[in-house]
Amino acid sequence: MTEPLLDVKDLVVEYPGSGLRGKPFRALKGVSLDILPGETVGLVGESGSGKTTLGRAVLGLAPVTEGTIHYGGQDISHLGRRERRALASEIQVVFQDPYSSLSPSMTIEEILAEPLTASGTPAPEAKKRVGDLLDQVGMPSDAARRLPREFSGGQRQRIAIARALALEPKLIVCDEPVSALDLSTQARVLDLFIEIQERTGVAYLFVTHDLAVVRHVSHRVAVMYRGEIVEYGDGDQVTSAPQHPYTQRLFMAAPVPDPDRQEERRIARRAVLDAEA
Repeated sequence: MTEPLLDVKDLVVEYPGSGLRGKPFRALKGVSLDILPGETVGLVGESGSGKTTLGRAVLGLAPVTEGTIHYGGQDISHLGRRERRALASEIQVVFQDPYSSLSPSMTIEEILAEPLTASGTPAPEAKKRVGDLLDQVGMPSDAARRLPREFSGGQRQRIAIARALALEPKLIVCDEPVSALDLSTQARVLDLFIEIQERTGVAYLFVTHDLAVVRHVSHRVAVMYRGEIVEYGDGDQVTSAPQHPYTQRLFMAAPVPDPDRQEERRIARRAVLDAEA
């Protein structure tokens, strides 16, 4: 049996309350999931569900109160800053907003070469690698000399993906990476994620609020609600025949192009909400 690349066990994340007597806020309540090498696990839930907190904890950006996060068999739950930097070549991130995630004053070549030179890659080799990265994400080679403001949102997100790929990571945390894009651009960027995975074997933790997005890219799907995973299983099953009432609500809230089917979903969603009331 293949060992997980990422293994999260009983993870609890708490933030201090406001004021001297403020009660701590528990953002994650004993969450467990694993990701195999080359696999995509979709993490889906509404705003405030805790999905982004889980991604941040994996990246070392949220405090681990209880539980463990193992990567490649190593406990990374409480790594120091130096150890985290050493892990950057293994775990990378693609953020939600392609407009704010790229430095506006740097050329694309400088943005993509920065993690390479910081890791000790000689400048000539880094420059060649930049060309290869742009090619991998379907960008022209002359993009290297231009600034981020000269590109569309979809192109900027491709550049952000290229930056994440620069150090050849084994895991990428994708934090709502297509939510700021229009629908046609979303589809192209999602296809790019799949193509890159098939070519490189990289694994994804794909964080999103959209069931349709995780259906497109995920092998398995975990559904989060109020800091807990309420449903976890095969991607096709969870996104087409959900068992938990919360997942059913997400499914029924997703828009469909057929007006009659859309009305049927609205009626079914109201019935679920009435049953929970």
